[in-house]
Amino acid sequence: MDPKLINDCVHCGFCLPTCPTYVLWGEEMDSPRGRIHLMSQHVEGTPMTPEMAGHFDACLGCMACVTACPSGVQYDRLIEQTRVVVEREHERPPQERAVRGIVFSLFPYPRRLRLLRPTLGPARRMAPFLSRVNPSLGAMAGLAPRVARRQRLPRVVRARGERRAVVGMLLGCVQREFFPQVNAATARVLSMEGCDVVIPPGQGCCGALSVHSGQEAQAKRLARRTVRTFEKAGVDTVVVNAAGCGSSMKEYATLLGYDPGFRVMDLSEFLAELGPVAPRHPLPRTVAYHDACHLAHAQGVRSQPRQLLSDIPELELREIPESAICCGSAGTYNLLQPEAARDLGDRKAKAVESTGAQLLVSANPGCTMQIAAAMRRAGADIRVAHTAEVLDASLRGAAL
Repeated sequence: MDPKLINDCVHCGFCLPTCPTYVLWGEEMDSPRGRIHLMSQHVEGTPMTPEMAGHFDACLGCMACVTACPSGVQYDRLIEQTRVVVEREHERPPQERAVRGIVFSLFPYPRRLRLLRPTLGPARRMAPFLSRVNPSLGAMAGLAPRVARRQRLPRVVRARGERRAVVGMLLGCVQREFFPQVNAATARVLSMEGCDVVIPPGQGCCGALSVHSGQEAQAKRLARRTVRTFEKAGVDTVVVNAAGCGSSMKEYATLLGYDPGFRVMDLSEFLAELGPVAPRHPLPRTVAYHDACHLAHAQGVRSQPRQLLSDIPELELREIPESAICCGSAGTYNLLQPEAARDLGDRKAKAVESTGAQLLVSANPGCTMQIAAAMRRAGADIRVAHTAEVLDASLRGAAL
């Protein structure tokens, strides 16, 4: 924990109404400035007690406080540093260690996730029983999506028409195995906008889930492998369609101590910079756009996806109330803190339902699973799609 970063906080309180856990509980120690106070105590010699670790664990790492802070406090760096300390110094109960062991030996490994695909339907039906056994296992089962057929992508997807750019594409872990249609749509959209899309084989996890949870050694190992993969591919831009992955990859220089030989851009960010050339066909839909925290707060990408959606003829874009408040997904948060995550998910589902939209658009697989599960609990009938899927349907003139 960097004392200089800690001392940047003047405890003004602007962060309080933006913090999901403070909104839920109204507890000072579960606000950003309260957690910074605990960090300061630890730096000054207070041991990492279970109570202190609990307040740090309860943070979603959504970075809404970073957006709201007038003093420029780098809470994103502070909470990541703090979680490394928590993992090093705090002895967790056996059951908690077991759940974390399952999560971090499973989710950063696409091939292991692939083995889960046939079990997702039965797991979803068993969620109430598993919740009684362990809340985290129940949450894991309840979040299970209805997966699409696997779609193999070639190593290179060629540009249609004049080539305007050459980009690499990250497949991700959860995105690749649970939402393969999103990656296929992403490649098609980039191709139709004049890009050669290089998809290196042997891609693994980018390390996002690990870095957000204090698993520093695992995060560095996975990040180095990702850097090597795309440097070998020879691209100078890597396009990412998962907000959490893009956020972490943009911080590789901080994590690894050196800059990778490429820039990282979110899909919507890249397309907005490139500019449209492919004609859009009408999509007569009312759409609510969900701001993924690691896109809006961590990367500052807000206007680009809205503009891309608004440019589609006959598509009506609607804003979600409390859009800055996290849906409760937050990487592995909905698995490790299932009760708080469920409350936030239900809150987000009510906000989405209030828009009356026919379709919810999200740019992060964790958000998609979290909100879809909350909407199912609420009995609401709304489809969740990725920005890439909406653009793909418009560019191809296909049904959505």
